[in-house]
Amino acid sequence: MESKEIATMIAEMLSNKKAKDVVMIDIAEKSSFADYFVIATGTSDRQLGALADETEDKFAELGIDPKSKDGRPDTGWILIDGGDIIVNLFTTETRDKYTLERIWSDCESILID
Repeated sequence: MESKEIATMIAEMLSNKKAKDVVMIDIAEKSSFADYFVIATGTSDRQLGALADETEDKFAELGIDPKSKDGRPDTGWILIDGGDIIVNLFTTETRDKYTLERIWSDCESILID
């Protein structure tokens, strides 16, 4: 399965789980460490934790063992490193602070509805 297909499946799952502002960023041309970022916002610490659990479950369903998981819901940021796909889950405030979309603005972004 291609990285784009996996990233799309993760992004769509997050959107279906009521994550806000789900975006895929194709970083393959600018990065040696991954092909895609998937970025999503949770509306509460509790939802952030649930989105992280669902993301890990989706990776497992796809046969991918994430390399690492960093952060906690109460910090406002959870990162799950799935190798070619890195998932960043934020609270609104933390996402606004780190502005990953702006940092990677020279890469193609796809908004998932």
